[in-house]
Amino acid sequence: MEKLDARLNVFREDLADDSLRGRVDARSFAMGQPVSISVAVASVHQSPKTDAVQITQALFGEAALVFERDKGWAWIKLKRDGYVGYVPEQALGAPVTPTHRVANVSTILFADANLKSQPAQHLFLGSEVAVAKTQGTYACLATWGAVHSAHLSRLGQYEMDFVSVAERFLHVPYYWGGKTHGGIDCSSLVQISLQAAGIEALRDSDMQENSLGTGLADHSKLQRGDLVFWPGHVGIMQSQSQIIHANGHHMKVTSEPLNDVIKRSDKPIRSVKRLSD
Repeated sequence: MEKLDARLNVFREDLADDSLRGRVDARSFAMGQPVSISVAVASVHQSPKTDAVQITQALFGEAALVFERDKGWAWIKLKRDGYVGYVPEQALGAPVTPTHRVANVSTILFADANLKSQPAQHLFLGSEVAVAKTQGTYACLATWGAVHSAHLSRLGQYEMDFVSVAERFLHVPYYWGGKTHGGIDCSSLVQISLQAAGIEALRDSDMQENSLGTGLADHSKLQRGDLVFWPGHVGIMQSQSQIIHANGHHMKVTSEPLNDVIKRSDKPIRSVKRLSD
């Protein structure tokens, strides 16, 4: 049988995505049922346990397919980047057709169109919402609550410079699997920043290395927006010499000379990819 990446394909010995019939062996197959993420941030785990490794996060309004619900856990595949994992079942809601996305690094979802209203919760860059109406300076959502309209962009409206989006995350703590201003990892910094600029990107650094841009043979002529890859790590060039990246050395998003990163790394640069000239 074909060897498939379990990060992007729903299959186990007992159950698999119905679209994989003939490609994997499984005792049964199921069609995914559409849902959306109904909490601000849902941790996506490697296995259905609260102490299992967080492999990514799903943001409010993100669409997914559910293939199994069992003992409070749901086995899902995120529709935007195709990532597969387990989330608490309570993080799921009915499918929503979004109209806008959060364009600020974070915003507040208030109970009402009033900055003093409670309860309130944070939403983060890239979260998707369905706006039902506007009330003053607030966008009232079809589901519940209101967000300041200036913090939203209509779907299809994008940032001009993805590097400037990444720069908004400077000093945010490093967090394995994180995708928000509360904590982020190297590959999600790339993914979230590119998505804000209308460029789709897969979740992990090896996937990004294999699917984004054109490889540069000459690493001496870097420019803003080039992606620099090491085994298990990626950073974004801000200029010919300066790189921004979420890293475990500083345990936060830092901007520093690329040469400093090269000197302290025990692994050489594996590739540099340019998205466009």
